Amino acid sequence: MEIFIKVLQGIVGLSILNVWLIQYNKPTRWRGGNAKTILEEFNVYGLPAWFCYVVGTLKVILAIMLLVAIWYPELKLAAASGLALLLAGSISMHFRINDPIIKSFPASLFLAMCLIIIFYG
Repeated sequence: MEIFIKVLQGIVGLSILNVWLIQYNKPTRWRGGNAKTILEEFNVYGLPAWFCYVVGTLKVILAIMLLVAIWYPELKLAAASGLALLLAGSISMHFRINDPIIKSFPASLFLAMCLIIIFYG
């Protein structure tokens, strides 16, 4: 189970970093509404641009913490819990604007992985 949890940490951490550092300015089928970038997505949700930077900074820090927690397990609970909270917020934003449920799939999947890390790690 320990190896499985570490694999989940790697998947979640690297995926969050990919979204916020590499794919942030690229359209994906998962973006809220008709947004093409993360900033546009926050605009669709009715959130200010500064909030995008706050959320992005938190997600990047927590993703890095989750990866570092592979070697320093004392960081795991805080990192996975913080990401779970932010991912639940992402899901709620998709519901708020009546997005098709499929658009919240990645956030839901990563939330489930974070919950497994929290409760079984």
